[in-house]
Amino acid sequence: MSHSHTSVSDFFRYFIDRRLLTVFVFGIASGFPWVLIGSVMSAWLKDEGLSRSMIGLFGMVFGAYSINFLWSPIVDRVQIPLLTRWLGQRRSWIFCCLVVVLIATACMSFISITEQSLIIIASLAFVIALASATQDIAIDAYRIDVLAENESEKTSAAAAMATCGWWTGYALLGALPFFAADLPGIDWPDVYLALALIVVLLIVYVLFAKEPESNRENIHAELEKQYQQKLNHAEGSMPKALSKVLAWLGVTVIEPLRSFFARNGVKTALALLAFIFLFKIGEAFLARMSIVFYKEVGFSNTDIATFSKLGTAVLTIIFAFLGSLFNSRFGIVKGLFISGVAMAASNLMFSWIAVVGPDLRLYAMAIILDGFTQAWSLVAMVAFISMLCDRAFSATHYALLASLGNLGRTLLSGYSGVIVDDWLHGDWSMFFILTALMVIPSLVFLYLIRGRLYQLEQQFHSKQKEV
Repeated sequence: MSHSHTSVSDFFRYFIDRRLLTVFVFGIASGFPWVLIGSVMSAWLKDEGLSRSMIGLFGMVFGAYSINFLWSPIVDRVQIPLLTRWLGQRRSWIFCCLVVVLIATACMSFISITEQSLIIIASLAFVIALASATQDIAIDAYRIDVLAENESEKTSAAAAMATCGWWTGYALLGALPFFAADLPGIDWPDVYLALALIVVLLIVYVLFAKEPESNRENIHAELEKQYQQKLNHAEGSMPKALSKVLAWLGVTVIEPLRSFFARNGVKTALALLAFIFLFKIGEAFLARMSIVFYKEVGFSNTDIATFSKLGTAVLTIIFAFLGSLFNSRFGIVKGLFISGVAMAASNLMFSWIAVVGPDLRLYAMAIILDGFTQAWSLVAMVAFISMLCDRAFSATHYALLASLGNLGRTLLSGYSGVIVDDWLHGDWSMFFILTALMVIPSLVFLYLIRGRLYQLEQQFHSKQKEV
């Protein structure tokens, strides 16, 4: 089933758009903090002799990404004094969050891991996660807002640029600390100081990016008037200040949820939420323990940097463009099916490596398949979630859906080390088989609701063409 008449040449011409360059750089800013509190943190803790279970539990800080929808209405509506007038609503939030990430990262460079300092390191990791999760709310909303409503054909291209940016920040830039860690005289605190300089460059770019135009504030003002009228009608003579506060809260907190369920229908909305929650749990279990697995099997830091970081990043960028072209022409639902099957297959490849040992050829094959999986699943999910958002509440809606997708991944995957140690007694092969099986429920669920999802996809394109 084709959902678009976009030609291949027209599709790739979209990427010349300067707005998509900003989407790419903001994608880097979104992915880079995962290096700071993810792969580099895991390697540092492993080198200092912490257990797999403890390293896995450190991943609980990623829970901030799972619940950022709770404060997403604030990012949508609250204006930061002075900065909002200078930078605009979206960029002012991105700027402030990156400054917090910079400060916490710089603090990491002055700490040595001891039993007493673990709580400090965990606290700084949580601060980075909290700031990054808040930043992601504004970045995702920026990507949706920056395209006009009659540019639906660029949605998949924007998703590809965001995905490529994220993986450039997470994997390409994330490879540098692993190369550096193998150099003589360089330890992990030194690495964190260098990573702080990268955050500085991202902050500078935010200052020169262009804020998207939006009539969001006018829509919010009109909705607040309607709420005030309803409140005054229901309560009779209500103090004006109180009705104004209640109207603001109603538009900020209640209206985004009402809008989401009204646009999609209650049953479909619940079905969409369930699928998003289930889809990438197995992949997250693998990702949380991957660095520990590579080091235990016998791969060096340089091997990890070359294959897992640089290799995955390059492949993901290539497959992201191919995946977005496929989604643009054939629909993102089919893209999700393909990425789900590939996700299970890539997890089984890691199970094979666990049996054979540190075979670089197998490692390369697994990375190719994993890169394909990462690219197609991310591009499809980003475009899919963007399609479901009401532009009047783009930050809140995207955060609600994306954080739900992160919920199972971040909270449950924190116990991945416990599963390997206590349940499977160090059996990595069985662990990766289990992560492959975790993909099945979401694929079954996707198959059952595929008809309704195709319908939603067609409605989206039809509405955009009417605009």
